[in-house]
Amino acid sequence: MREDETVGQILHDARVAKALSREILAVELKLPLRHIEAIESDDWEALPPGRSRPLARQLAERLGVDLEFHTGAFHTVPGVQELAPPDPRQERLERLVMGLLTAASILVALWLVVPGPSLGRKPLPSYLTALPRSMPPPPPPPSTSPYPVLGELLPEAPLNDQGALISLRSLDTCDVRLEPLPEVGGPVQVRTLRVSEPWRLRVKGPFILRLDNAGVVNVEVAGVRIPHGQNVGEVWVGSFDAEGRWLRPVLPPPVAADPQPPDEEEYGTPP
Repeated sequence: MREDETVGQILHDARVAKALSREILAVELKLPLRHIEAIESDDWEALPPGRSRPLARQLAERLGVDLEFHTGAFHTVPGVQELAPPDPRQERLERLVMGLLTAASILVALWLVVPGPSLGRKPLPSYLTALPRSMPPPPPPPSTSPYPVLGELLPEAPLNDQGALISLRSLDTCDVRLEPLPEVGGPVQVRTLRVSEPWRLRVKGPFILRLDNAGVVNVEVAGVRIPHGQNVGEVWVGSFDAEGRWLRPVLPPPVAADPQPPDEEEYGTPP
């Protein structure tokens, strides 16, 4: 093979060596005779656009010519350069590299989205490490008023130095009025209880409790339930001393009825 040989000359020599005519090849390959003549004369412009390389390869396969062996000559044929078949080992290596890159990207994303317990947290100074994590809230300042504010939630002891604990729980709407006695003094508390709405407060000193719908309210004073005995819609007023004891009204004793004289008609007139 000469270095200056073209594809057309190589195919022409192969056809002559096999003693084949152009007409026979045209019939066998079902190609126009002018295409075979154009290939052997390297007249690539006479062939359809983009068909130069496929037609040359088809004719070479029929004549038993390996155009890969004539790489230099085949590169002169116009047309798109055909890519070499992929290497399986190269493909496996590329897939392995892509898999490693994907796994690394997922790990980086997880590290950024779900940081560790100490990520982004600055260590505490040495003089703060011994302190507790949370400090308890400071106690409330003591009240300066001689009487506690009505409605204020205080410790649950039934009776202490701040007064008697009053607990009211209503099953329906009820107006409540709590009034300290005049000799004690203090604000009057008025409130409307709703369904299942508790009201707990402390009162220091004697007081009067009034319920406009007593039958729906459970009353407990200084830890003792008050059985007022009123029905729904009835008004009840109760007085209590400084220790929360219910001062029940003292009922007067019943007055005996005067005896009726015997009926004279029934027993007759005495002689």
